[in-house]
Amino acid sequence: MTGPVNDMGQDVRVINRQLPVEVGMGSTLFEIALWITIPIIVMIYCLATPMINPWMTMLIGCVLGILPGLIFLFLKIRAKNYFQQLEQKIQAEASNIDNYLEQRVQILHNVVGLVNRAVELDSSVMTAVTALRSGGRVDENNRNEVVDHVNAAFVGLYPQVEAYPELKAHRAIADAMQQNNYLQQEITAARTVYNSRVTQWNTDLFSWPTNMIVAAREGYTTRIPFTATKETREMARAKFF
Repeated sequence: MTGPVNDMGQDVRVINRQLPVEVGMGSTLFEIALWITIPIIVMIYCLATPMINPWMTMLIGCVLGILPGLIFLFLKIRAKNYFQQLEQKIQAEASNIDNYLEQRVQILHNVVGLVNRAVELDSSVMTAVTALRSGGRVDENNRNEVVDHVNAAFVGLYPQVEAYPELKAHRAIADAMQQNNYLQQEITAARTVYNSRVTQWNTDLFSWPTNMIVAAREGYTTRIPFTATKETREMARAKFF
């Protein structure tokens, strides 16, 4: 509380690394204790307790001995089902983002066609649009890259539209730009929901013992949330007014 103060502040960034879930010998010993050690202790206790029927004693000892292991087995099955359901929710929310992105790409393609007929566009805008149209479907590997390309292409379009009043007044272009703004807001909201699910996933993976053991056996890893690009962070620090 009394240490040196950093007047320059800190720039928060997401670490682009997936962490695998691993369990050590302690988790193995824990499961061995549930299935072997505890049943043996219970059997010894039941046999040492005088009862009328020794067979009844052994039956009660067996049931009580394997009960902790069965309970933990049920918990592991429930944890596995939970992760599978959560993964489906994450995939559905990622698909929503992809749908919005594909709509933005289509709008960008239409706007570029209209603007290109009226003025000579910058070659970088045309290159970005061509790459987006030929890049195939959006998936988990290229989702952030597609967002960056779409944003960069629209940034290149706005000065052209603003510079020519006839373009700015063109109803189709105005509607497309309005739709783009709406879709950008929807993408931002969808990314917030997606990041919340990812945080839930990453947190629950390391909940010992049940979730962590199941995650390690299934080979699950943490997921990387959506991040803002370097250009976006620099623009956020710019002077707007």
